Amino acid sequence: MALASSHGADVTVLCLSYGERGESAKAWREGKQLDEIKDIRREEASRAAEVLGATIEFADAGDYPLRESGELVDTIVRCFRRIQPAVVLTHPLADPYNPDHPAAAQMALQARVLAQAVGYDAPGEPLGAPPVFLFEPHQPEQCDFKPQVLLDITEVFSVKRKAMECLKAQPHMWDYYTELAKRRGVQLRRNAGPNLGLAHSTMAEAYMRLYPEVTGMLT
Repeated sequence: MALASSHGADVTVLCLSYGERGESAKAWREGKQLDEIKDIRREEASRAAEVLGATIEFADAGDYPLRESGELVDTIVRCFRRIQPAVVLTHPLADPYNPDHPAAAQMALQARVLAQAVGYDAPGEPLGAPPVFLFEPHQPEQCDFKPQVLLDITEVFSVKRKAMECLKAQPHMWDYYTELAKRRGVQLRRNAGPNLGLAHSTMAEAYMRLYPEVTGMLT
């Protein structure tokens, strides 16, 4: 998101849940109540989006569990129709540690299909066929995640780190994703050209691609 924004693209985050129940343990232990925790997480996410150069919207659909519903799918469809995204990012389709993540992904994919249908009753023009990339989860091996696409984010990693540090509820993730970016950077360099064994400081993100890439030439 930071990379796309730095290149002048409009970036929109549709946040289905604040993560108020399942990912806010610190706030609960401090004795805070539900509405206060939701306000805290909303503020954190808003600050992080601002750092990334993104617009953020909230559906406030709850978590633990995030329940799939036609109403929520329709909310995503209407967002797709309005934004007309060139690319869609979402969670992987499997996560035994947090079923909210695959629930969000399933709804995003269903909404992408519905938004393409001329006859679907929602404002705006039908969606095209934006590619879908599944971003890397916390425990990729358990989520059937394979790094099919490696994206060089070296030039904006400091922005990503600053955005992560806005999420005070999850400080244990800051260093985890920093070290992960270093490892993916090593893999990116190895797959990008001659393996010269030289020191480098490449930072990268990994994605899975859900649909085939369409191209006129193999490169």
